[in-house]
Amino acid sequence: MSAHHHHGHEHGHHHHHGNPTDHGRAFAIAITLNAIFVAVEFVYGFIANSTALMADAGHNLSDVLGLMLAWGAAILAKRTPSGRYTYGLRSSSMLAALFNGMLLMAACGAIAWEAALQLMNPTPVQGLTVSVVAAVGIAVNGLSAMLFMAGSKDDLNIRGAYLHLAADAAISLGVLLSGLVVMYTGWTWLDPLVSIAIVVLITMGTWSLLRESLRMVLAAVPENVDAPQVEQFLRAQPGVTEVHDLHIWSMSTTETALTAHLVMPDGYPGDQALDAITRELKEKFSIHHTTLQTEQGTTEHACCLHSNGGTDHGHEHDDHAHDHDHGHDHDHDHDHDHEHEHEHGHQHKPAHQHASHQHGHPH
Repeated sequence: MSAHHHHGHEHGHHHHHGNPTDHGRAFAIAITLNAIFVAVEFVYGFIANSTALMADAGHNLSDVLGLMLAWGAAILAKRTPSGRYTYGLRSSSMLAALFNGMLLMAACGAIAWEAALQLMNPTPVQGLTVSVVAAVGIAVNGLSAMLFMAGSKDDLNIRGAYLHLAADAAISLGVLLSGLVVMYTGWTWLDPLVSIAIVVLITMGTWSLLRESLRMVLAAVPENVDAPQVEQFLRAQPGVTEVHDLHIWSMSTTETALTAHLVMPDGYPGDQALDAITRELKEKFSIHHTTLQTEQGTTEHACCLHSNGGTDHGHEHDDHAHDHDHGHDHDHDHDHDHEHEHEHGHQHKPAHQHASHQHGHPH
């Protein structure tokens, strides 16, 4: 069986703060260490005529690819918005987290298949070689994982990289112990059993990473945001009689956006009032990019996303499954000549003092 395999452990909620680009040095060190380890492992596998070690070098190559992917996404997330990409390229961090989750699942499948083949057709396990390589793997992956430990709490993209490395270190420990046992007992069946057991644990942890990153890509309400509480907060603001077209979604693995229509019969309350709402949304709910549109309620409005047989109001919060489309469904066609919806925070002022204001841009 291979000397150390793959990846992914349990992760918690992501929180929306911190700068994902602060980990450039950590990425550079981890990628360098793992690339060297892959080369050394492959060479030793070739010299020892161990297909298991050479296969594991291939598995570890996916670590390097995953780290490069996460690093590239972290760099892209820093790009400023352009005429075409009005949110910048920050959503690439969500795609990287999703791809890393898929990469972890694929690696787990490959390891489980290899372990099953070895159980059915036992082959001599080179206990000493496997144990030595596994010990090196513990050092390389353990050190690399420590570089990302702090950032993994706040950024799902960084967490994906951390899970790769931390799980590999744990697997290496399991392989090291099983290699030593095989050396002294000859129980060759122990190595694939340990691998299968670890794969099950990794799959459980990876599933939550995959699920959360997929929710991000589908523009669900982030797990750390309580949408009903946000709506209640907006309804409680002075002069607000109704809230509709409320959408909350992730712009990146560290940033959250919100758009909402506030019905205020007394008219636009002024910039300071909306600035105060924006500031509280950021402090209380970690919402960084807020766009609010005020209306006087003289016409009947309903979110166009719920007009085709769906719910007639925009505050469904079950399982964070909002149907907003990643911030691009903000132009709600209400079929009213005077109603101009905001598009990505651009300001439009309808004839009767409707006002769309963008606050809290995360740059």
